[in-house]
Amino acid sequence: MKRKKSCLKRTVLFLSLLFFLFAAFQFLYPDVSELKTKNPVKTAFMSYREKEWEMEGKKYRTNQKWVPLRSISPYLVKAVLISEDDKFWSHEGFDYEAMQKALEKDIKTKKFKLGGSTISQQLAKNLYLSPSKNPLRKIRESIITWRMEKALSKKRILELYLNVAEWGDRGIFGIEAAARNYYNKSAAALGPEEAARLASVLPNPIKFNPLGSQRYVIHRSNLIYNIMVRRGIVVPEYEEVSEPNNSTVNPEKLLEPPVTEEAKPSH
Repeated sequence: MKRKKSCLKRTVLFLSLLFFLFAAFQFLYPDVSELKTKNPVKTAFMSYREKEWEMEGKKYRTNQKWVPLRSISPYLVKAVLISEDDKFWSHEGFDYEAMQKALEKDIKTKKFKLGGSTISQQLAKNLYLSPSKNPLRKIRESIITWRMEKALSKKRILELYLNVAEWGDRGIFGIEAAARNYYNKSAAALGPEEAARLASVLPNPIKFNPLGSQRYVIHRSNLIYNIMVRRGIVVPEYEEVSEPNNSTVNPEKLLEPPVTEEAKPSH
């Protein structure tokens, strides 16, 4: 009996040590500070997709073109924030309220999807991790997210995310490739309705197409667009015609953090 207790104690101590070493390693690797000035050539998620294509016999290639944040339409930036992380400017990497709501939904539906991820968390996963939802991966994601929030500015995190996010089938990654593929224009030239459409498909860009007529895309893009109108980001055309003396929104101001933000629409 004593021998069994001693063996169990050693096992618990060994596993605790392994977990401590695992957690400590996450605070050292990867070196997120290099992201301050270095744009990643390929992310872990891009590599994951490429292996998936190879296994399925698909001859797709990653289609991505890097652009600085200043060369991305402010309408697109705002639409993505409304869609994916409405509290981006105020949180420190985690939206605890959204996580709680996601957990409550998972418990209710008995489907544990571990949702409620912020843009910072999505970026950590895209850059360094696999799409799996196992607890160890979520721990790594949380630590990397915390480190990125400490090392990088909010604008840099946003710039990285918009350039590496998956935006469609056949290897479309980043907003520049998405804008040219769907609208035959640069990311800088995207209008508010196009921005809302592109932002609406981010939760599942393989399933949904911004040019499609799926009910989800129509409903979600309309919701995002209407929020942009209510916040004064977009001035509807009929207002521009009927009230020509109204002040217009300076596009440069749209990249600045808002004073208050409404809750993001549910996924």
